Amino acid sequence: MFIVDCDVHNNWNSADVLLPYLKGWWRDFYLRGERTGPPGSLPHGHRAWFHPEDFKRQDVQPQSEAEHYAVMKEKHLDANGVDIAILTGDEPLECSTLGNPHLACALTAAYNDWQIAEWLPKDERLYGSIIIAPQDPQLAAKEIRRLGSHPKMVQVMSSHGSTMPYGDPFYHPIYEACAEEGLPFAVHLGGNGGINTAPFANGSPRYFCEAHTLLTQPAQTHLVSMVMNGVFEKFPQMKFVIVECGVAWIPPLLWRWDTNWKALRKETPWVKKAPSEYFLSNVRVSSQPLEAPEERDALWAVLASMNAKETLMFASDYPHWDQDEIGAVRLPEEWRENVFGGNALETYPRLPRPSAKTKARANGNGAAQQNAAV
Repeated sequence: MFIVDCDVHNNWNSADVLLPYLKGWWRDFYLRGERTGPPGSLPHGHRAWFHPEDFKRQDVQPQSEAEHYAVMKEKHLDANGVDIAILTGDEPLECSTLGNPHLACALTAAYNDWQIAEWLPKDERLYGSIIIAPQDPQLAAKEIRRLGSHPKMVQVMSSHGSTMPYGDPFYHPIYEACAEEGLPFAVHLGGNGGINTAPFANGSPRYFCEAHTLLTQPAQTHLVSMVMNGVFEKFPQMKFVIVECGVAWIPPLLWRWDTNWKALRKETPWVKKAPSEYFLSNVRVSSQPLEAPEERDALWAVLASMNAKETLMFASDYPHWDQDEIGAVRLPEEWRENVFGGNALETYPRLPRPSAKTKARANGNGAAQQNAAV
């Protein structure tokens, strides 16, 4: 198989790596301003729930900045035969929690420049995401247009923590810029603090396990909001990508939603198709974390009802604690080529098509991957 990994986190030991890319007041703010995290972290809203051991795999703990790529290459890209890895940042996604949108945009812009200068040239397999802070959509749109023509930047990404649902017209300048540049808009789990609304419907839980289990809720809110506010009628070619928010919740949501839309569509006449049709045409979902019932056929039946063969894309979430290895993602054989690469190639048109070299590498790894999946 030709493998595209849609969620690979490029980390750092200290956010001080951004200093060469921060200018003027923003550099001074970073050096002198009050941080809410440990030394070397970005100033951002406090995260209320912490993993009891660490968010990263215990065997992936680079001791220097220079080691991060080398460890990724050894333990993930080469070990798993990944042909393309889409970088999704990490701490910069939390800039959506900041009250000061100018600072937030300065920090995400510095990250984007660091990614382009110091990550993408390291490996032809690496492609990037334009991380934005959506608090000020005009500033976010400016950042999208600044970097949108870069050939190795393949999507725009924000955290799924926000001040309001992403379909609200307040955010439409972001989608206008995405449409101009031909880039998907992606949301990634995170940003659940600071100025952003509480992600849980009935108030905040106590424990990380509770929070991590319930973090599908914002993704559901954003998906419904995007359709009901006519985003895909206004920007019909734009793809909306949901990353690291689970999958199995989607079919029952679509069933309920389609039924309600049929009865209530007079309220939103601009929503011209059933919600499930917009999902199939405009929405793609990452596989990690893929739910794991004891009977895997039960999951396959649920996924089939959302046409997962066409809408699901492989993501590892490297190097986080619940990373999915390729061999652990068990899917029907006839879906695998699409889910592990084909759907991403359709969603991200800037990605290179498989070459003779990558096909040979994929064929060489195929037997091992297939054996691991059995």
